[in-house]
Amino acid sequence: MDEPGMQPPSPMRTAAKPGAAGPPRLLDQVRQAIRVRHLARNTERVYVHWVKRFVLFHACRHPRDMAEPEVMALLTSLAVRDHVAASTQNQALSALLFLYEHVLGRPLARMEGIVYARRPKRLPAVLTTDEVRLVLDGLEGRTWLVGMLLYGAGLRLMEALRLRVKDVDLERGELMIRDAKGSKDRRTMLPECLRSDFGRLLGRQRRFHMQDVAEGRGKVMLPGAFARKHPAAEQSWPWQWVFPSERWFRNRETGGLYRHHMHETVVQRAVRTAVIKAGVGKRASCHTLRHSFATHLLQAGYDIRTVQELLGHSDVKTTMIYTHVLNRGGRGVRSPADLLG
Repeated sequence: MDEPGMQPPSPMRTAAKPGAAGPPRLLDQVRQAIRVRHLARNTERVYVHWVKRFVLFHACRHPRDMAEPEVMALLTSLAVRDHVAASTQNQALSALLFLYEHVLGRPLARMEGIVYARRPKRLPAVLTTDEVRLVLDGLEGRTWLVGMLLYGAGLRLMEALRLRVKDVDLERGELMIRDAKGSKDRRTMLPECLRSDFGRLLGRQRRFHMQDVAEGRGKVMLPGAFARKHPAAEQSWPWQWVFPSERWFRNRETGGLYRHHMHETVVQRAVRTAVIKAGVGKRASCHTLRHSFATHLLQAGYDIRTVQELLGHSDVKTTMIYTHVLNRGGRGVRSPADLLG
């Protein structure tokens, strides 16, 4: 019997005693199930967050002792009390469906009566060419190069930051985007105006890399089991990041020093500052540059299927949202007030 005032141990924190081979913790099971299915690291982070929140919402009860009513209670609370966006509520539901089906082996039945947050249909914010120029002029160094890729090639922020040297073809003016959204690869263009800048960047990075290798460092993390098959590739030049971090980290498993790519917040803060400095009266972010890329291509007369391929959209319906952005006020109709002279 628990002592008065004592809380039951959390299923997230209960660990086996030293020397005992107990079952893995709940969150470790979730991480393992996600990694076995090769889901994105961001998916892992989000799913673990919602499993934690579900457990804490129900006073640290273990999910195996709960079912559909408790899931409905959390989802309804998110909509009614917390007023979250519909996408956030759907994210929580996806995490809990994954937990019960792939971790606990008890798929949830159809749930009726959930109060869903309304999902508004919004058009993306798009900058004009002059606004894009002002924002990019406010960036410097590597953040300027990343911003130019977001607008000049339509990349997502993490697609740009995860570029490796082998994915940049200066001669052909191409970029290979690996393992993008939906675990897909695609080719897109490297803007002609960036070839010389990239050539200088890679030349400088290679000199730094050779110095790092000479000092016993120069390693990067490799995808999947590639590091076990080709351990020397960790220090090879083609696998290095195009935009490496300035700091090293120590790998807990190997004990070696590795370099990650530049963190996304570095670029996000720089773009936010540039937008404010430019005086742009729109809610603009890194992704706004990608939206502007697509819209400006369609304005220039390029085929929507070409734009779809460059963006990496699976369905042309996703790309068609930019055709709505192209329609000016009143769906392109000229106002009679403009005819008064």
